[in-house]
Amino acid sequence: MTTMEETTAKPHIRQTQLLIDGQWRDAQSGKTFTTFDPSTEAPITEVAYAGPEDVDLAVAAARQAFDHGPWSRMDARDRGRIMYRLAELVEQNLEELAALETWDNGKPIRDSRAADLPLVVDCLRYYAGWADKIQGQTIPIRGDYFCYSRREPVGVCGQIIPWNFPLLMVAWKWGPALAMGCTIVMKPAEQTPLTCLRLGELALEAGVPPGVINILPGFGDTGAAIVRHRDVDKIAFTGSTETGRIIMREAAETLKRVTFELGGKSPNIVFADADLDAAIDGAEFGLFFNQGQCCCAGSRLFVERKVHAEFVKRVVEKAQSRQLGDPFHPETTQGPQVDEEQFRKIMDYIERGKRAGAECVTGGQRLGDRGWYIEPTVFDHVSDDMDIAREEIFGPVMSILPFDDLDEVVERGNQTMYGLAAAVWTRDAAKAHHVAHRLRAGTVWINCYDVFDAAAPFGGFKASGIGRELGEIALANYTEPKTVTMKLG
Repeated sequence: MTTMEETTAKPHIRQTQLLIDGQWRDAQSGKTFTTFDPSTEAPITEVAYAGPEDVDLAVAAARQAFDHGPWSRMDARDRGRIMYRLAELVEQNLEELAALETWDNGKPIRDSRAADLPLVVDCLRYYAGWADKIQGQTIPIRGDYFCYSRREPVGVCGQIIPWNFPLLMVAWKWGPALAMGCTIVMKPAEQTPLTCLRLGELALEAGVPPGVINILPGFGDTGAAIVRHRDVDKIAFTGSTETGRIIMREAAETLKRVTFELGGKSPNIVFADADLDAAIDGAEFGLFFNQGQCCCAGSRLFVERKVHAEFVKRVVEKAQSRQLGDPFHPETTQGPQVDEEQFRKIMDYIERGKRAGAECVTGGQRLGDRGWYIEPTVFDHVSDDMDIAREEIFGPVMSILPFDDLDEVVERGNQTMYGLAAAVWTRDAAKAHHVAHRLRAGTVWINCYDVFDAAAPFGGFKASGIGRELGEIALANYTEPKTVTMKLG
């Protein structure tokens, strides 16, 4: 572990209350909950715990702001201008936000600074640019009529986000919703509420009107109250597939629109003709980035048998070179898991892998006795039926599965209930695209991994979700198409 003298300073915590109708307030019940530092297990602060009464107030504020303005009725260019201003404020406060994200989540400060925050700024700017470009169509129909379509905002949006990329998930949800003119009731993850609350302050400073963005920290019961509320028109959820199923059942009662970005068990396929240096770097990054806490992590690493032995040896060396420690130290490349529950879940999967007969070639242990740190772990000789090859671990656990030919690996890669992401490593362009087309996944990377851009849609097939985040297509999540027909003469 590193010393505090070498680290970035922890930031001042500005906000721990609920944001409702442009005002910061305590929960109606007076209840709070504790958010913890994953690197020390020590409490950071107490945060207001939103209950059903708070949900009612927030939804009423969002309903009023949507039905009576000014947001949905504001000139689209003015909405875009406010969103651009919010992006500027995020950029101006990047160091503070990065430090707050690292403190609350445990991710290395280098990742918060260089990965998460730039993507947040880019996402907000991207959708600010879309605000005044939402267009319908003039439609030729039979008869003496003038027919056209409009794309109108869906209304009040309940948004529930996870803890693995707290601030980035806010941007992914706010961006298209705000650009369309929707209003928002958001529940951040109970493990990581602090950056969402700080972004709420910046949104008000940017000029977002009262009631347009409401933030309700809490646990599952808070999210359930948002999902069940009859004045919420749409739910956007990112998280586990299990929770997605529950939300879908609850939302059916009021026929809410729903979009889900859920779990994954992504195949990362390395052919013998690949650039092995690049593939090894990509495999290490694709699994261990963010402590393995990525829904699209390349957690099923298929390696062609011809290069399997060499690949395992070299990827183990890469894993062992990762720098675990204080996430505020600039040289740290792997921090702790987000909380004790996640830590215990991952350690249980490691033990299950060992019992099933997979070979743990490195890692597999807790690091230190304070903080939720797990060594980078690599299992070799994993079979498709093992739990570690079938179930989402959401931690720094790599499973290597050898294969012999293209048809075999495509079939095995698709043998999962998930379909979020995949990757293919080969120098043969035709082979790469052939495999990419056959893989049942929403995103396929070729000779790269975890390449994200605000313009590129992201989401999953099968149990990995419904709808897409990012890109122009994400605007559809927050749109109701309307057809208008007028008789001429």
